[in-house]
Amino acid sequence: MGTGTEGAREEWRRGWPIVIAAMAGFSFFSVLLSATGLFIEPLEREFGWDRATLSMGPAIATAVTALLSPFYGALIDRFGSRRLGLPGVAVTMGATCMFAFASGSKAQWVVMWVVFGFILTSIKSTIWTTAVAGAFSKGRGLALGLAVTGPAIAQTLVPPLGNFLIESFGWRAAYVWFGLGWGGVTLVLCWLFLTDAHDRKAREAKAGLVARPVVILPGLTKRQALRSLALAQVAVSSFIVMAMTIGLAMHLFPILTEAGVPRTQAAWLLSLGGIAGIIGKLVTGALLDRFRPNWTGSVTMGVTAVTFFVLIWWLDSTPALLLAMIINGYAAGSKTQITAFLTAGYAGMRNFGMIYGVMSALVALASGLGPWIAGKVYDVAGNYEPFLWAGAIACALGGALLLALPPMPKWEEEEVLP
Repeated sequence: MGTGTEGAREEWRRGWPIVIAAMAGFSFFSVLLSATGLFIEPLEREFGWDRATLSMGPAIATAVTALLSPFYGALIDRFGSRRLGLPGVAVTMGATCMFAFASGSKAQWVVMWVVFGFILTSIKSTIWTTAVAGAFSKGRGLALGLAVTGPAIAQTLVPPLGNFLIESFGWRAAYVWFGLGWGGVTLVLCWLFLTDAHDRKAREAKAGLVARPVVILPGLTKRQALRSLALAQVAVSSFIVMAMTIGLAMHLFPILTEAGVPRTQAAWLLSLGGIAGIIGKLVTGALLDRFRPNWTGSVTMGVTAVTFFVLIWWLDSTPALLLAMIINGYAAGSKTQITAFLTAGYAGMRNFGMIYGVMSALVALASGLGPWIAGKVYDVAGNYEPFLWAGAIACALGGALLLALPPMPKWEEEEVLP
């Protein structure tokens, strides 16, 4: 048996609990983003707000996380994922429940989302990808693939669960259930399983194996990362594709219901996309470990354009709609997985927290800008068609940028100094 297979098995033997914790963390981070479309109609009825205002909240939160991500990434490089992730999950539970107290004041709504964005930074993707990428090398693609099934799990369960909670108990209670219920499970799993390279070396130091855990990881310096054309291509591709696809995700529920699809059926269609997303992440992870990662990334980013074309031309066709949901779900969470994998591959792990923090900031900015753009287009044009055309073009361009990436460098193993 080859050493590569043996090395991958050893990584999985010691690293699988980290993947479980990261999966839970990713899912909790995505709960409100997956549920936003469900709350649009109830809030619109109660407060009389327009779609741009209702979409403004996630845009504000993700803009705040975008500003804070590079600094938080530097903290992760210094202190590790566990020390920051555990309190982050706890305070995000409270921040999620906070929305149950919305009064109808737009000023209050804005402040809530600013606070939520500040807190949400503590459990954004940098925490989970740093822990997983640092624990895996030979099996990194599949490990990241499993970790980022968290958003797909949220996408699968949140629409029918959220619709049930809203219809049975009201939208205020739904926020509380998501905060305390989903957040509570996440906190327990992270308490039990979340560790990273800093924690492993600290345990070795406590056991007397090393005097002080100084971990020297291979990779680019910060200055080299700023000059990297490959990282720039990954950043631009991720930004434009994320802006359009997250914008679509936030407005997909009203797009379907306004086309005549009943709310319950629309919720299950979104859930179908979540199931496809789980499969997509696992398949993408295996492909990333076996083939040139930029080829896998290019196809995954580019194929999302099909969903936009279906929503433009064949929204009244059930088979086409099912195909669009499957394709969109397949590619949805894999975009984060691909961005993390390519960043780790082209940047190395020396300053991964900081570099991926910048990358994650761009993704967060795009994730907030996309829903606002979609809402603004709807308010101005009276429909989503101009936004859907922009999404189709952006996904095709994003795929082409990844296809043009050079081969990945080969990094040395980590070094531990006393």
